[in-house]
Amino acid sequence: MKIHEYQARELLAKFGVPVTASVLAHSGEEAAEAFDRLRGDHGIKMAVVKAQVHAGGRGKGGGVKLVKSAEEARAVATHMLSKPLVTPQTGPEGVPVKKVLVAEAVDIAKEYYLGIAVDRSKGCPVLIASSEGGVEIETVAEENPEAILREPIHPTEGLQPYQARKVAYRLGMAGKQVGQATQIMAQLAKLFLACDASLAEINPLVVTPATETHPAEGRVLAIDAKMNFDDNGLFRHEDLKALADPAEENPAERRASAHGLSYIKLDGNIGCLVNGAGLAMATMDLIKLHGAEPANFLDVGGSASEEAVTEAFRIILDDPHVEGVLVNIFGGIMKCDIIARAVVSAAEHVGFQVPLVVRLEGTNVEQARQILQRAKAQLPTMQVGTDLTDAAKKITTGVKAVDVA
Repeated sequence: MKIHEYQARELLAKFGVPVTASVLAHSGEEAAEAFDRLRGDHGIKMAVVKAQVHAGGRGKGGGVKLVKSAEEARAVATHMLSKPLVTPQTGPEGVPVKKVLVAEAVDIAKEYYLGIAVDRSKGCPVLIASSEGGVEIETVAEENPEAILREPIHPTEGLQPYQARKVAYRLGMAGKQVGQATQIMAQLAKLFLACDASLAEINPLVVTPATETHPAEGRVLAIDAKMNFDDNGLFRHEDLKALADPAEENPAERRASAHGLSYIKLDGNIGCLVNGAGLAMATMDLIKLHGAEPANFLDVGGSASEEAVTEAFRIILDDPHVEGVLVNIFGGIMKCDIIARAVVSAAEHVGFQVPLVVRLEGTNVEQARQILQRAKAQLPTMQVGTDLTDAAKKITTGVKAVDVA
């Protein structure tokens, strides 16, 4: 589950991480009022208006703008809210902007990257830091990998103070900045573990310039944040579940989630219904190998009911780009006869107007084959795959034949 920047900032503040002052706005008028409020409460002279969407690269798409007055904040926010925001991560269609954050602008002496993610090769979270902040960490990893520091975090003991200090020194910090940065790293690690996060990112973490009154000091602040949470841990965090923004989710993915299904929309033409993430990945690879593209990732798991699997077919077939459907089930906990009955139910209630290839093996496979055989009249577009490769070849060939016809 993803959350917006303004929500991530609130979580950081709750865990004691210093963030710049900000106010959420839903219109140009509210943005102007937010600027005046920040000026009155914090004495700001400039602010940053930031589009609140679940996509990175907002600055490149015009979703981050510096403003110097309430009138300018109103105009910029009105413009942002009036059209979709297109960034390198949204695709050419962009995403609608429904709210903006008006945040205090600060002078910056140095920018850093700070984040925590799960390192599956080590089986633990890892603190990731870089002295090259304010840019995409993927770009840094590709162009200057030695600039990235990694420090493993013990899943029960957490990040140790000596680890945080070591990272701060290696980033080039000195004086009181080391203590501030060490505290921020420690609190970010506590947040990550306490909230079952899968990503907690501050980019950039900044050091402000020294002032006349404090010539050797600069504040260490978080001025942007991104957080994702493990869906499987949300049953422990009702407060975090409430932060979800349905408007930022794909409607089909919301439908699937409501039925306990894992669905991700892709850009291809072959709909996939599979059980198990590994088998789903292999299925999509073989579809691509034989000349087509997967239209979705859909894992029905091992405990889905006939009704849930029928809904899975509805979701797949509602996609106008789907030109064929491949069902690939290796029945263990998931029984093949449940899938077969769902295929028949989908034929009755939705209808297969596109080629359908079914490959079933495992628990109750003979009963499943009998069910499909009896319903053959209802499934005129169906073929049976003898194995995964055969099924992938049949669905790609079937779709190509329809295209030619």
